Amino acid sequence: MEYIDVAVIGGGQSGLAAAHALLGRGLRPVVLEAAGRGAGAWPRYCDSLTPFSPARCSSLPGMPFPGADGDRYPHRDEVVAYLTAYADRLDADIRTAQRVTSVRRAGSACEVVLEGGGRLRARAVIAASGTFGRPHRPALPGLAEFTGQVLHAAEYRSPVPFTGRRPAVVGAGNSAVQIAAELAGTARVMLATRGPVQCAAQRILGRDLHFWTARTGLDTTPLGRLLRRPPRQPVLDDGRYRTALAAGRPDRRPPFTGTDGAELIWPDGQRQEVDAVVLATGYRADLPYLTDLGGALDADGSPRHRERLATEVPGLAFVGLEWQRNLSSNSLRGVGRDTERIARRVATRLVCR
Repeated sequence: MEYIDVAVIGGGQSGLAAAHALLGRGLRPVVLEAAGRGAGAWPRYCDSLTPFSPARCSSLPGMPFPGADGDRYPHRDEVVAYLTAYADRLDADIRTAQRVTSVRRAGSACEVVLEGGGRLRARAVIAASGTFGRPHRPALPGLAEFTGQVLHAAEYRSPVPFTGRRPAVVGAGNSAVQIAAELAGTARVMLATRGPVQCAAQRILGRDLHFWTARTGLDTTPLGRLLRRPPRQPVLDDGRYRTALAAGRPDRRPPFTGTDGAELIWPDGQRQEVDAVVLATGYRADLPYLTDLGGALDADGSPRHRERLATEVPGLAFVGLEWQRNLSSNSLRGVGRDTERIARRVATRLVCR
């Protein structure tokens, strides 16, 4: 049995920021990443993905995002390279290909069980595994009987496999609209939403929207404690999505209410044959390893916490979840603030024991 200060589960942006903050408090974290490389979910995102915030607003603590143009929106691969370099610069014990299968109470500590049978005894645990590993797949009417392809946005990489086909995208958020607009360049695509797509200008008075959310304090206001579920956020748009929607590329439709083979069916009797349905329906907290830790999760698998600290499991903390504390909690620009608070409280608890 190996004994450690803090186990950080997840080696993406949240786990790396947590390790940085813990090191600053004199603790020696062990970061456990399930994948064979660091950078979290970023290597698995779609090929065209960019952060919503510009480079100058997309840094973790202690290392600015590289490049002379701070107003550009970095490509996915740039973010992967940045996170890889950030991990290399950390004087932290980062272990890849180490999937955590469960966390259990062990007296005043926690026992962390790894795939393959390895075990660590940790004085504290920080769950930083995010949400990408748990795509939300709602039970849409008739979808189980649909004979075409069904995939989640988490599985979407590029429009190439859909060239000349007829896909339908379900959802009204940023991912749904971005994927649908990209597909419209090579396919006849439909976007199924409950109502009109709500867009917000990416730039206001010559500045990126995130400049204004930081300047007004919206980025850091602790509204998360007041929200029972994350609010729907508008699609950030530089004009291209409004233009595409107005041109019917993608063709926005209300949600379908049934299927017949490869056809989608609407209440008014309309039918449309499609080749694939892409569910851009979001994610949920990916914390299966905590199911054996009584009181850590609620019935839906969401963490029971107050401002990142578990309410019923001493020594357990969460980081990197949507609206966990504020608007920016699960972003490159904001996770560092959350992890600094967590590290301070974890360090205080361990010193007092």
